Amino acid sequence: MTDLVIRRLLIDLEAPIERHWCGGDAFRTALFNALSMSFPVGEQFFIDSVRNGYKALPEERQARFKEEVQGFIGQEATHRRVHAMFNGHLERQGLVNDWAPRAQQRMKLMDGLDPRHHLGITAANEHFTAIMAEWMLRNGDLLGSSDTRLQTMWLWHSAEEAEHKSTAFDLYQALGGSHEWRITWFRRITTIFLVDTLRQTVNNLRRDRTLWKLSTWRSAASYLFGKRGLVRQTYRPWREYLRRDFHPAQQESGLSSRWLADNSGQYSVVGAAA
Repeated sequence: MTDLVIRRLLIDLEAPIERHWCGGDAFRTALFNALSMSFPVGEQFFIDSVRNGYKALPEERQARFKEEVQGFIGQEATHRRVHAMFNGHLERQGLVNDWAPRAQQRMKLMDGLDPRHHLGITAANEHFTAIMAEWMLRNGDLLGSSDTRLQTMWLWHSAEEAEHKSTAFDLYQALGGSHEWRITWFRRITTIFLVDTLRQTVNNLRRDRTLWKLSTWRSAASYLFGKRGLVRQTYRPWREYLRRDFHPAQQESGLSSRWLADNSGQYSVVGAAA
């Protein structure tokens, strides 16, 4: 069981943000903007999946998960609220969120299914966010320093994603979810996640009028496939999910707890799950 603390981020998200807030880099800004556009809808799906999965457990087994589920829901609800505020700035800049409505339509297809399917999808997505979180915490300087508020926002989010990466996975296992369905959903989510991320990033760049700039493509190549590239450094931990004996805790690095300890002045503790 994981002890999950609910925190309130102490940054001002009311103040405007620069169009290329990520170190002046158009591609990196467009990519992170795309990810943020998916979060409010995605986080709500994860909350609902974990809550319903918990309720599906026999009552005598719920005690083991009660505090962790409450902490997970509290953290994800906070992420949803913070990114909704951030996304408001993107909308005012003229960017259009095509990802969220598409995701909502897909979610309607899940209505009435066994809650293990929702947990399998959530566990797969949580693996993606966890390995990206570890990569971001390891390469925080690549977020740029032109707006320290947003650097803090993304690293705080990363730290908490790494912190609660096992919750949906453990509930799936506790409900008897099979390895075969876990892998089936992981492969499907891999395709959906990558296509949706690319699609929204390209849309952001097109509206930003930077899609066909050489500097954009150079940045994309370096950021994704360079020596410290996102794809290059996350492929191995992504692949480990396919192992029958995999558990998210096997990828624990300590970077999350270290960032939270070193940056305790950037947030206040709302409460631990009780």
